[in-house]
Amino acid sequence: MATSVTETERKYEAPSDASLPDLTEITGVATGPEEFDLEATYFDTDDYRLARAGVTLRRRVGGEDEGWHLKLPAGEDSRQEVRVPLGRAVKTPPKDLSSLVRAHTRGSGLGPIAEIRTNRRRWQLTNGNGELLAEVVDDVVTAQTMGSSTTTTSWREIEVELGEGGDRALLDTVEQHLGEAGITPSSSKSKLSQVIGVKRDAIPTLGKKPTAGEVVLAYLHEQRAALQNQDPRVRRNETDAVHQMRVATRRMRSALQAYGKVVDREATRTLTDELKWLATVLGTSRDLEVLRTRFENALHALPVELALGDVAARLTRHFAPLEAKAHQASVAALDGKRYFALLNSIDALLASPPLTALASGKAKDVLPRLVEKARHRLDVRIEAALATSEGDEALHEARKAAKRLRYSAEVAEPALGKHAEKLRKRAKDVQTLLGEHQDSVVARPVLLDLGRGDENGFTFGLLYGQEVELAHKAEAELPALWRKLSKEHL
Repeated sequence: MATSVTETERKYEAPSDASLPDLTEITGVATGPEEFDLEATYFDTDDYRLARAGVTLRRRVGGEDEGWHLKLPAGEDSRQEVRVPLGRAVKTPPKDLSSLVRAHTRGSGLGPIAEIRTNRRRWQLTNGNGELLAEVVDDVVTAQTMGSSTTTTSWREIEVELGEGGDRALLDTVEQHLGEAGITPSSSKSKLSQVIGVKRDAIPTLGKKPTAGEVVLAYLHEQRAALQNQDPRVRRNETDAVHQMRVATRRMRSALQAYGKVVDREATRTLTDELKWLATVLGTSRDLEVLRTRFENALHALPVELALGDVAARLTRHFAPLEAKAHQASVAALDGKRYFALLNSIDALLASPPLTALASGKAKDVLPRLVEKARHRLDVRIEAALATSEGDEALHEARKAAKRLRYSAEVAEPALGKHAEKLRKRAKDVQTLLGEHQDSVVARPVLLDLGRGDENGFTFGLLYGQEVELAHKAEAELPALWRKLSKEHL
């Protein structure tokens, strides 16, 4: 059984003769040192795909948490660590972990690439109540690469990891004390990257006057990273993972469509079609999650006397098997050749982007015109929706146009600043309102079906009536939100 924890830590380079500062000055209490000998074998593809993605997979013996460890990116200074007991396997990672990195391996095998031995001394920093705030470890490391040729190296490093009671301000304080002792932040994010000499692929940074192409490509790099980071979370069925992966997919597709005059639209049509396919695959799970949560929240908000019968149990019986089936279908798709081909296409696009002549223009000159095209698209959709009395489908189309405008402004925001930010926020307001309307449209036939011939029919009828009112409320509020959006200009 795999378990998961999130670790937040920083690494430092320490000269062999450097002494740690008095750690008791930081939190008042520092116990230790405790000493451990650790031996770890690291696994990756031959071309280091995991390392380049900021992912490490190892089998470690020794210490309090020996076992198989998979470390996945989880934000600044943080990684999610998924653990599996050692078991009998030595040369092959367990499927519970290897399945979580398929977005990177895509059918390629995993083999040992390095062995690292560590002599560790550990101090625990606590407060007066005995709560663990942080751990400071002093590691003497000996490492060797594995393969047709090997190299051996050794060094000393310091790691500081937050405990449950610590925060980033404490990390800053510890860093200050270490700096005064001549111990500086490490240029390597992990022991493995130091021994194999491979760093994580970085998202391009923008200068003060970026070109249109640079801005769009930086955004596409961000969405590729988000998509791949959410992949293992979707496989583990973690909360909100499907939603976040689907959003990354839609953001990338929207950027390629809206900025087709920067990244040649004709060259990306197949990719955007495949991104739409992936969003659709993930959509079944997401839509079920949204509906279940919506109904549960509405039920909890009802007065107790109006919740007749065991409606909550009825919702569970209805949604649990559907969500389980949808999750299985999503994971099956993520294990398929079509998904791997999609990821390969994204990589190929970013490695050799089909930029147009317009891409070399200044972002502040090129991007506003393309954002305004997305705004015009939304205006046309809203006008069409308001012109008909039965506009559920028209409002849904307007919602999709609002989403494209929101993401178009989001792409341009690093170059266009606060004006793009305000436009993005207004577009998001419209999208959210129309999303509420669409959720109501989708919810009503489900409630009708649940309540038909059911002992809980009265309560489901009340929920149905609420959905009708929510839709009418959204329709009434739309013109005012649209006017506010119209006042924002780039």
